[in-house]
Amino acid sequence: MSAVVAVIPARGGSKGVPRKNLRRVGGVPLVARAVAAARRCPEIDRVVVSTDDADIAAVAAEWGAEVVERPVELAGDEASSESAVLHVLETLDPDADAIGVVVLLQATSPFLDVAALGDAVRLVRSRRRDVVFSAVETYGFLWRRAVGDAAEAVNHEASARPRRQDREPHFLETGAFYVLRAKAFRVTRHRFFGSVGITEVAARTAIEIDTEDELAVARALAPLVDRPEPLDVDGVVTDFDGVHTDDTALLDQHGVETVRVSRSDGMGVSLLRRAGVPMLILSTEANPVVTARARKLGVDVVQHCDDKAAALRAWAAEHRLPLSRIAYLGNDVNDLPCLEIVGWPVVVPDAPPRVRAAARVVLDTQGGDGAVRDLAERVLSARDAAPAASLPGSGVAAAPTKENP
Repeated sequence: MSAVVAVIPARGGSKGVPRKNLRRVGGVPLVARAVAAARRCPEIDRVVVSTDDADIAAVAAEWGAEVVERPVELAGDEASSESAVLHVLETLDPDADAIGVVVLLQATSPFLDVAALGDAVRLVRSRRRDVVFSAVETYGFLWRRAVGDAAEAVNHEASARPRRQDREPHFLETGAFYVLRAKAFRVTRHRFFGSVGITEVAARTAIEIDTEDELAVARALAPLVDRPEPLDVDGVVTDFDGVHTDDTALLDQHGVETVRVSRSDGMGVSLLRRAGVPMLILSTEANPVVTARARKLGVDVVQHCDDKAAALRAWAAEHRLPLSRIAYLGNDVNDLPCLEIVGWPVVVPDAPPRVRAAARVVLDTQGGDGAVRDLAERVLSARDAAPAASLPGSGVAAAPTKENP
């Protein structure tokens, strides 16, 4: 039987949202989210990312996609998604006999409905439809600007305002996926031909990101839409203040600073060490309290660090850990550079909104009250659930790059 191939066009340039395909929603780059969704769909045999950008290619490969280099002439602002998909088909299947169905997936749709995608593939594969696309049902009253900028009704009679239950619904393309018979697509060179069908998806998944505002909305929706994943990592890095502590300090009359830490955190770190998970405490300030706590816990520590991201990279290289396999636990804006380069950005629940938006996981426990133990238990639980959870694109995050937000 001929293969079903998903193609994700992901060029490096973007006018509305710079470096759009690498921007993160729910702590994961958009292109990685698309790859992961495609790999979760059992009807899809191969997942391919078409890109002209080395950073996007690295992310795609780490998440388990094949990468086809997109020619410069097909990567400009005027280039169509169809041209990228056709190029992939010609590259992978020059004789047009190995690929029966091609799926155009858009990385700019961060909440791909995998079940609906599978339904669409089955419709095309069975030849009941030549094309099936994702859409959301709408009863909206549409208008356009007509002569003299006057409003003119499009899908209804303005003089007769029917009730919702008396109206026929319309369907709005979400842009998430288009499933096509490959041979016919090669001939028509357009995504709509023959018998066209609709697969409805939930409205909450229908957002398409073309502006910074839409990106902000998607980030706000991610905690409500994304399903929890096993926190599958090989290394853990944490901030100190606000993570191991409640972000307060006590000073005596001699200026000596003390903080409150959680014994529960100490047990969590001990369990991580016993499981062979290396750990680093990374702090902007230099404080003997941090040194003492790290010594007590038996973990690495770096203090008085102006560039925390550089220090994290150096530690990861020393331990031969991909950044994508590291969880970083932070609580404030000075943690953002680290949160934005690791595969698993994690924050405490009282982190500022901007910091929470960068997280893939928001813990249930506050800093100083067991946040590190919370993280440790999630990491250990994921390791107990291996190997299923450790498949790329399931619990493994994308390779970070300097361009990631």
